[in-house]
Amino acid sequence: MNKHQRIKKNKEFQHIFKKGKSFANRQFIVYVLKGEQTEFRLGLSVSKKVGNAVARNRIKRYTRQTFLELKDDLQPKDYIIIARPQAATLDFHESKKSLEHVLKIARALPRK
Repeated sequence: MNKHQRIKKNKEFQHIFKKGKSFANRQFIVYVLKGEQTEFRLGLSVSKKVGNAVARNRIKRYTRQTFLELKDDLQPKDYIIIARPQAATLDFHESKKSLEHVLKIARALPRK
């Protein structure tokens, strides 16, 4: 992912939390905010409650890879993904399926 596709600043996170809409399933919470941009932007939050550093980094890697694979289908919005503790037990394919499910609930992905 490119630098301009990331949400890093606390101010941006807080703005999306306040103005955006949230959608959730057992493993992930997604905040979505429509913006003026031409590409999607992604912010990740994985708490220490989820697991050790290895598990947290694995979840972030899986999430970034899922978004890269879905980039052609995603609408140009701001997305914040918050991982719940259940996400630590998933492998890549389960994680991708769960993220696709919550993005379809958020109407960010077209239903197939």
